[in-house]
Amino acid sequence: MDTLLSARGLSRRYGRNWALSRVDLEVGAGEVVALLGANGAGKSTLLNLLSTLHRPTEGTLEIFGLDARHHHTRIRARLGYVAHATLLDDGLTARENLRYYAALFGLTKVDRLVDERLEEVGLSRRAHDRVAGFSRGMRQRLSLARALLHDPELLILDEPFTGLDAAGCRDLAARLEEEKSKGRAIVLATHQLERVLSWSDRALLLHRGRKVQESGADRYDAAGWAVHLAEVAEERT
Repeated sequence: MDTLLSARGLSRRYGRNWALSRVDLEVGAGEVVALLGANGAGKSTLLNLLSTLHRPTEGTLEIFGLDARHHHTRIRARLGYVAHATLLDDGLTARENLRYYAALFGLTKVDRLVDERLEEVGLSRRAHDRVAGFSRGMRQRLSLARALLHDPELLILDEPFTGLDAAGCRDLAARLEEEKSKGRAIVLATHQLERVLSWSDRALLLHRGRKVQESGADRYDAAGWAVHLAEVAEERT
């Protein structure tokens, strides 16, 4: 299995506070890693570093064999990122948002590509509607379409199920499992463990910015992980 991402001692400080401290992580092609932990555990900080939006204070990060400190532009061309904030322009239509990002990536055959991505996320009928009128769930689906627009090798997802109804959650989980089957690597943070554990390979548990456990995702079922997370939080408080 080819290693796409390798982090060693990854740390991030904001002022005097360490939001992330000495985290190691490797992710290979076609592998799914679920980040678990309470709010404030450091999951979003880690994802921001892996997506190259933020730079680490300490530690090393290589993605696709490239040093993330010096080659973030080349790395971003090969990864897709869905942040907690959707990074969409409310003043543009769904189609215009995707065309804008397609231009940033220098993609060709843009019209066909945009139509395909909108169809895949179930937004074809809303293609010409402004994003300002979209629900949170629709924004999430459009964000995923944006993240997949350039056929990335690695997906970084921060709470991708937020705002989706039950049917939307099922559809998204099925779509992400399909992306895994294509050899795409996925690192995601979510509280909806029942949606991801069956097709995740590993679970990485963070607590107050530190990695406290890394194991097979099948070590517990969703209920078992919830209990374990509560026990870890209580033990380390």
